[in-house]
Amino acid sequence: MARPRIDDAEGRAAVAAIAAARGDADARLESETLALAARYTLQLLAEAAPGRSVEVRVPPFGAVQIVEGVRHTRGTPPNVVELDAHTLLEIATGGTSWSQASEAGRVRASGSRSDLSALFPLDLP
Repeated sequence: MARPRIDDAEGRAAVAAIAAARGDADARLESETLALAARYTLQLLAEAAPGRSVEVRVPPFGAVQIVEGVRHTRGTPPNVVELDAHTLLEIATGGTSWSQASEAGRVRASGSRSDLSALFPLDLP
């Protein structure tokens, strides 16, 4: 069963709250806000690059399959990208680039289709 779509206004507000707190050591964001922002960003990523050839994982918040190509159905996908929620949001909003995050070891990617740099930053509505 498909997950319900996150409302754009709610998603944008969560992403904005995370972006505003970036670099503020005193900021105390609720994990619910981070979870909503990560899930909303994954939703936008899936809409921007529909398909099932690459799995993007943001533990513990969610995962999506994206990018057209050979469909993956069982076991570990051949193309996997895993990153934490803060890294996903920084890349999605242009706070850092895909290559900078990858070089810093903040993105774990495997497979010939796992370079998603062309998809970022996302056009946040």
